[in-house]
Amino acid sequence: MLFGRVHGTAICTMKYPGLEGVKLLVVQPLDRHLKPAGTLQVACDVVQAGPGDLCVMVRSREAALAMPDVKFVPVDLALVGIVDDLEVRPDGAFDFTLREGWVRYT
Repeated sequence: MLFGRVHGTAICTMKYPGLEGVKLLVVQPLDRHLKPAGTLQVACDVVQAGPGDLCVMVRSREAALAMPDVKFVPVDLALVGIVDDLEVRPDGAFDFTLREGWVRYT
C-alpha cells in the first residue's frame, strides 16, 4: 500500500465496461515522509476522496479487486482509504500503550 495526495479530477469521455460511474482522480504518490515520490498518476476512487485528501492506494491486482461491482477491470491504481490521523515515528520507535476503548489481542 502507498500514500497519495489527491490533486484533482480526471475527465474521460469513454470508459472500459465496468468502470462507468467510477470517479478518476489525479494523485501524487508520496514516500514514507509524505514527500512527493514520482509523477502524478490517475487512480480510481472507491472511497469518495476529494482534492487535498491524504489517501491509501493499492496497485495492480489489488486495485482491480477494489472496484465496487465488476472485479476484472483493467485498473492499475485505486484509492481504498482516506487517512484521518497519521503519526510518524522515528525508525524503531514503538508505542505499546492502548488508547481508551481499544482491546489488546494476542
